[in-house]
Amino acid sequence: MRNIKMTIEYDGGRYQGWQRLGHTDKTIQGKIEHILTQLTGTETEIIGSGRTDAGTHARGQVANFKTDSDMDLNAMQEILINNLPQDINVKKLEDVHDRFHSRYNATSKQYSYYVWNQTIPSAFERGYSFHYAEELNLDKMREACDKLEGKHDFIGFSALKKSKKSTVRTLDSVTIEQEGSLIHFTFKGKSFLHKMVRVLTGTLLEIGSGTLSIDNIDEVFETGVRSKAGLTVPAQGLFLDEVTYD
Repeated sequence: MRNIKMTIEYDGGRYQGWQRLGHTDKTIQGKIEHILTQLTGTETEIIGSGRTDAGTHARGQVANFKTDSDMDLNAMQEILINNLPQDINVKKLEDVHDRFHSRYNATSKQYSYYVWNQTIPSAFERGYSFHYAEELNLDKMREACDKLEGKHDFIGFSALKKSKKSTVRTLDSVTIEQEGSLIHFTFKGKSFLHKMVRVLTGTLLEIGSGTLSIDNIDEVFETGVRSKAGLTVPAQGLFLDEVTYD
């Protein structure tokens, strides 16, 4: 039995997220599994490094699956590319050791979020960024990034109301870069809570526009109260950039 690692990119705009769902075929996992099952002749399940929400994109999602097929990987990749929708692409296939698990073995993930910061929206960037017209103080936002880095309980910066599992996470880095009207947020850490990147981005935007203060960050960490953080920005500006392994 082979264990095959996949690196995948996709435009999530017309899908209901990564995870296979029983009531729809509009998921990334479901689309790939359907082709793999036809290709190998046996029911094939892929394990993703994590879920992405409806509308979220990926440049470097990682998954793995086990199969007894002896098909050449180049041939397998070509079949997948030719039969998957054009907004899903298998960038790489590689044989890995039997114990490799795309989720449990991941050591870090990097997400990007893009904001179109101009009064006039963009006809071209609208599917891959969030239009936010308020004037922003980037220096204040970068100061807030420093407060977010490190080990904290991020439940107040997530969509979770409560959790039996720990909601403590470590953010290795949070950065902001501006390229004309496009603002690029980057978040790197081992793992993230549900909608955590989207809430953090919304909080940074509201700090930059003056709606929230930097002190709100400490208050959210201390209380865990979601309403004290910023808005949840929409999914279309979010990209899973890469998943890394030792």
